Order: sequence, then structure tokens, then C-alpha cells
Amino acid sequence: MTQRATLMVCLAFSSLVHGAVQAAELGVFASRAVWTVLTAIGPEFEKNSGHKLNTTTGLSAEFVRRINSGEAFDVIAAPPGSLVGLIRGGKILPDSRIGIARSRYGVVVRAGATKPDIGSVESFKRTLLNAKSITYLPVPGVPQLIEKLGLKDAIASKLTIPDDDISAELVAKGEVELAIVAATQAFTTHGVELAGLLPAEIEISTEFAGAISAASANPDAARSLLVFLTGPKAKETIRAQGMEPL
Repeated sequence: MTQRATLMVCLAFSSLVHGAVQAAELGVFASRAVWTVLTAIGPEFEKNSGHKLNTTTGLSAEFVRRINSGEAFDVIAAPPGSLVGLIRGGKILPDSRIGIARSRYGVVVRAGATKPDIGSVESFKRTLLNAKSITYLPVPGVPQLIEKLGLKDAIASKLTIPDDDISAELVAKGEVELAIVAATQAFTTHGVELAGLLPAEIEISTEFAGAISAASANPDAARSLLVFLTGPKAKETIRAQGMEPL
């Protein structure tokens, strides 16, 4: 039996043992890729379960800081690397962790703008060198790629690195020419279009996993949300938003 199948069986059994779950308000920290999924289908979860979602989105590093500072929450959905330290620190239940989605990275431009050629590593490099302005987040993957390609100094003067996950919005507003972001943002941000995915030789992808707070006052309700996020409706939405369900 796969890890996911085992978790699903355990969650189903838990629900049977504990009976009907009381309605609860769930505090959820969700990376943008999962937040957009919850924005689309969270109301259905609330309607069917009776639970209310209180969802906060942002960068996973900020989630980790807030959790380690003692802020209460029930569920976190973020890249697995961000969950490792929380597991070691006893902040989340290790057996509750489950994969939700994966998104490849690509380049987005303002809707209607000419889409640059990023079909090869060399054309991607030329696009960055020719761009008037560029933005990406300070998360693992892109900064390391830029340095590996020898472009760090060449693009430094035209680079914007925001403190929050707003790179796609900066492009939509016309404040920055292009962004290197998780491709799902091209499907969920009004005013931008996907120029293309990064070439296979330099492909970057980010996975998002969910887990339950070790101190959650509503663990059964939290488990039901994770089941929902790995169910058929969520998978359909994940694919529609340009990602791959896990």
C-alpha cells in the first residue's frame, strides 16, 4: 500500500472511531500555489464539512518564523523543505505530512506583451540579459540557477526581489517586465501570461505538502482538510491551475 493510501485509510478509520467531527475554524498557513486551490474550492469544503477556513498565504519562511514564535495554527501547506525543521521541532505531526501538488517554474510576462524566447538555455540567458527588468522570489531554486548560469552580476541592476509573493502582480501592473515564478501563477494571476517553462536542462519545480499542527485543537477537522486537498476535486483544480497533483 502506498503512503497516501495508508494515510487515507487511517484518516477514514479515525473518523469512524471518533464519530462526527464537530464544526471547527481551521487556521491554515498556505503557500500561494495551495492558497489559490483553496480559493477555488475551499467554499465547497466549508459547505460539505461545516468547518470554516481561516487561511493565510505568504512565503514559507515567514510561516516557519510565526510557528516557531508560538502562533497557533491547524494546517500548513508549504514546500516539504520548510516542514522538515517544524517536524524536528515538534511543531507538526510527522505522520500527517502528505504531498499535494507540484509546479514547474517558468517565465511570465504582462498579458498581451511579446513573449520572449526561452526555449533553450542560451535563449533563456539572452532573454534575461535583454530584459529591462526582472523579478523572482528569494526561495531555493531560482537564485541558485541565476548564479549557476553566470548571470548574477549581469542582471543585478534590473532585479527586484520582493519580500512577499507578488512577483506576478508586479508584472501584471507593468512595474516589471518579466518574472521567473512557479508556472501556476500564470493560471491564477489576472493580467499575466506564461511565456514558457524553463528548459528541461535547467528545470526547476516546487512541491507542496500539507501537515497538521502538533498542537491543533481540531486534529480531526485538520485531517479532513488534508483528505480534501488530495481528493478528486482538488486534483482537478490543481491540474486546471497548471500543476501536477501528487
